Amino acid sequence: MEGTAVQRRLTWLIAEVVDANQETPRVRSLGLEVPGWEGHEPGQHIDIRLTAPDGYQAQRSYSIATPSDGERITITVELVDDGEVSPYLVEEVRRGDRFEVRGPIGGYFVWEPGEGSPLQLVGGGSGIVPLMAMIRARVAVGTDEPVRMLVSARSIDDLIYRSELEATAINDDGIELVTTLTRSQPPDWSGPSRRVDREMLDENGFPPAARPICFVCGPTGFVETVATALVELGHEPERVKTERFGPTGG
Repeated sequence: MEGTAVQRRLTWLIAEVVDANQETPRVRSLGLEVPGWEGHEPGQHIDIRLTAPDGYQAQRSYSIATPSDGERITITVELVDDGEVSPYLVEEVRRGDRFEVRGPIGGYFVWEPGEGSPLQLVGGGSGIVPLMAMIRARVAVGTDEPVRMLVSARSIDDLIYRSELEATAINDDGIELVTTLTRSQPPDWSGPSRRVDREMLDENGFPPAARPICFVCGPTGFVETVATALVELGHEPERVKTERFGPTGG
């Protein structure tokens, strides 16, 4: 029908692990080579399906951590205690191992460099993953949208992509990074040390008059609190995009 978008049917593809990087004690990034992968947008995710020798299958969704790069994608997985999928991906999988993936999935929580509007990113815990894809896309393309990123982590050791984030903020004048540590802080810590609240968003975000596009990702309670605060500060609700996750069994 004219004027109606056609969504292609997603099929399961075989992904091979070609790289593995331990981000924190409980978080691991996996580089996957996926023959037949047709690309994705920053902010999208994939489904992963594991099949046991007895035929039992387990399936979970994970955000893509990198911008489109041919048939290569990267996911970042946080260990879920007693989970079915994350323990294998974080603790057991090795280069050369294969499993099924399907995607890309999601069309609402996406951003492409060159949109022009300021970009406000707020991530809690592993909610930083799709936001990192946006940061990496902006750096790779070299656009000049101003970015302010507010990240919440329990401790400095739990901050995913810490070295890359800090280096990016130092090397790119258009990207500002603020980290809040909610449970423990190093002795020389000078940043915030509480959960993200309205005051923190007001101090470290763009004013509503700048009309930034806001992306918020993290646990459900975190996302609801941040999104509500952004709207109360005067940001247009339709420009506050959210993605949340909760207990899924991992």
